[in-house]
Amino acid sequence: MADQADEVDFDEQVELGDDAPMEDAAPSSSRKGGIQRDTSGRKMKGRGAANSSMQDVGGFDSISGTAGPSKGPAKSIEGWIVFVTNLHEETQEDDVHDKFCEFGEIKNLHLNLDRRTGFVKGYALVEYESQKDALAAIENMNGETLMGATISVDWSFSRGPVRSSGRR
Repeated sequence: MADQADEVDFDEQVELGDDAPMEDAAPSSSRKGGIQRDTSGRKMKGRGAANSSMQDVGGFDSISGTAGPSKGPAKSIEGWIVFVTNLHEETQEDDVHDKFCEFGEIKNLHLNLDRRTGFVKGYALVEYESQKDALAAIENMNGETLMGATISVDWSFSRGPVRSSGRR
């Protein structure tokens, strides 16, 4: 049975092409004393430092608002979302919908449940088409009682302070 086995030579060298060795193909960085530096002489650290560049960083999608970068509510992709907290654990979607539909048409309503208990986690997200409707809901429902619990209503998304260009 040993006679039927093929003989394999593991020391055989296989040529994979005319590629230059890795040491010869140094990117735009140079090594001086074991420290990688870019073309301007700055130290480069971290994974992928040899090929990283701030010019390679792409742009990100953003929502352009009419109010600019000032503090205040921010529009989500779809509409204006109101965050309702301190809901009673036995609150149903219909209860929240009935209380908040009088301020405008509700586009979407999320009432998250705790998987373990099956009860409401204590918050809801109510989405309105216009900022005027959402603002009316916040002003009228903040501090009101729903199923025996005093609820808090505020903007779900808000613009924070404008960031400075300097780092600490």
